[in-house]
Amino acid sequence: MTTLLDRPNTALLVIDVQNGVMANAHDRDGVIANVNTLVGKARAEDVPVVWVQHSDDQLKRDSESWQYVPELVRRDSEPLVHKTYGDSFEGTDLEALLAERGVGRLVVAGAQTDACIRSTLHGAFVRGYDVTLVGDAHSTEDLSAYGAPPPDQVIAHTNLYWQWQSAPGRRGGTVDTAEVTFAAGGAG
Repeated sequence: MTTLLDRPNTALLVIDVQNGVMANAHDRDGVIANVNTLVGKARAEDVPVVWVQHSDDQLKRDSESWQYVPELVRRDSEPLVHKTYGDSFEGTDLEALLAERGVGRLVVAGAQTDACIRSTLHGAFVRGYDVTLVGDAHSTEDLSAYGAPPPDQVIAHTNLYWQWQSAPGRRGGTVDTAEVTFAAGGAG
């Protein structure tokens, strides 16, 4: 249903599953296992896997913290987008990469739920993409000391509100890893 013309394809967007980001993430191992399952499924179905990697003052480029977790291995043929803002589209070549591949629908996984995941979901949606969040393949750290709800509640709330997103010509949605399908019009 995307509003982007001649963009019938789907891509998997893997956001910021980096050592420093995932070090204290809620259900770290389970989320990484689900992301790995999604990557394998996308590759088996010849669906583009686009990797996004954040850097900032706390996540210095080329540092150990900045590297992707060792459980996930990007293929050289899979695009890598470097970003410095929460929204993976801001100041990057993500839009051009997706346009080249005819992508109008995104399946999103990664971290952190309450930062880069939410920013990218909304950024993609307002740019005309259909956007599916994989509900058991994103995470965040515990920021309750700063007034945030516990991470399981942040994740649950994000899954809940994204399930019902819609706008003229596009839609959001939330599915679990087992329900993801990359086919046009599918559940995920």
